[in-house]
Amino acid sequence: MTDDVVNFTYMLRLAYDFLHGGRKFQIKSNRKDKKLVSIVFPFSELVFAAKAIPIFPIRLEKYKVNTYLQALNSASSVFGWKTVTNFLGFVRKFDVLKVFDGIIDDLIDSLNDKYNEMYDIGIEEGISNDFCYGIKSLYGMHSSHQGIYDSNVNVIIRCSAFNKYYESLKRYHKNLIWLDIPPRNIGNALELCTENVKDTINQLEKLTGNTINDNDLRKYFRISNECKQLYREIIYDISSSDFYPCNPATFSEILALLSLSFQDFNSDAETYLKNFRNLVKEMKERIRKKIGKDVSNMPRILLTPRFGGWEPKSHEYIYDMGGRLLYADWEILGVLEPVEAYTYTDPIEAYAKFLMNTTTIGIGCDQNALTDSYIRVAKKMNVDGLIFTQLFGCHSISNCYQMLREKIRTELEIPTTMITFNKIGENLEQVKTRLGAFMEMF
Repeated sequence: MTDDVVNFTYMLRLAYDFLHGGRKFQIKSNRKDKKLVSIVFPFSELVFAAKAIPIFPIRLEKYKVNTYLQALNSASSVFGWKTVTNFLGFVRKFDVLKVFDGIIDDLIDSLNDKYNEMYDIGIEEGISNDFCYGIKSLYGMHSSHQGIYDSNVNVIIRCSAFNKYYESLKRYHKNLIWLDIPPRNIGNALELCTENVKDTINQLEKLTGNTINDNDLRKYFRISNECKQLYREIIYDISSSDFYPCNPATFSEILALLSLSFQDFNSDAETYLKNFRNLVKEMKERIRKKIGKDVSNMPRILLTPRFGGWEPKSHEYIYDMGGRLLYADWEILGVLEPVEAYTYTDPIEAYAKFLMNTTTIGIGCDQNALTDSYIRVAKKMNVDGLIFTQLFGCHSISNCYQMLREKIRTELEIPTTMITFNKIGENLEQVKTRLGAFMEMF
């Protein structure tokens, strides 16, 4: 994996912006008077349009490889990212002490350790043990950085535990901003959702002192739409190809990184889009030059859901067992659908339609609709097998496995299995054994 990363310019750039980019926002003077708004779901367009800074809370944490990240940033500022990665690739050839291997491992391990640390803080703060890993760790993130956020955007979904978590944030935030999405697109639901989006915009305008106009909204809808299109190109085109631009374990890491960074576009939508474009371009160029790995005889395995918590070692195990593990949660949950950004459409109503559609086909937690979405994406990705994560404490998504398995049996006829998850690093031998038995079917 280290060989892949030190030569993969835009993966390294996205990873840097994700892990280190949030640190500069801890000091108010570095924000240029912009408000810092915490978000959990990838609905950051309204925040950007308000000229505020959306941030996924884990990015404010300090990682143990911070010195390396600072050195990397200093070098890239002087020489440019391409030159730096070319140099790292050159030095890597003579790295007999395997120093780089340790750095890359530390980058990944420190993120996972930080998630567990936030989980522990959530437990210490008294959050209910019945809540899932994701909610506990999110609670810890807000507790860890009290007073840094100017607000938090709470997107109401049909998960009672998540909404209780939102309510609990009142102890940390004076300005909670609420965006309620009706559960189903029936009756006057679209009208209600449009009014709710207007209200959210009003709250953001009051918070920031900035006016959000139609052109601001359309600008960020277009940026978001192109990011979604590029994301889908990686999920559907590149992941299904017979040659990867890196080894499959690294490719899984890229998909995981995209899933995490997509939530706030690394707090800079225009830079994120530029890096995303270059990442896809770089992938295609590496494939064209046959820089990477032939994966034609490796089964494609979809693991879902990642949202709420999952075991990152899974893709390493699957790779060691001869497979390639893929993640596509935001597509399954309907978040990668585009928002109409035509000049003749009402952008507020267009965003309401997008939110309603997302809720109807995915993130609304309706079991029948959600399992249909799993099947739809698995078919389109042409996967050979599916692994379902049964998340401890999740009462909205994890209990749909029986229904999903029946639909897979009748509609896809591919192997499927379930692994349980409570916390990163727990029960690794059990997970490995379960995945080993699953991979024997191929």
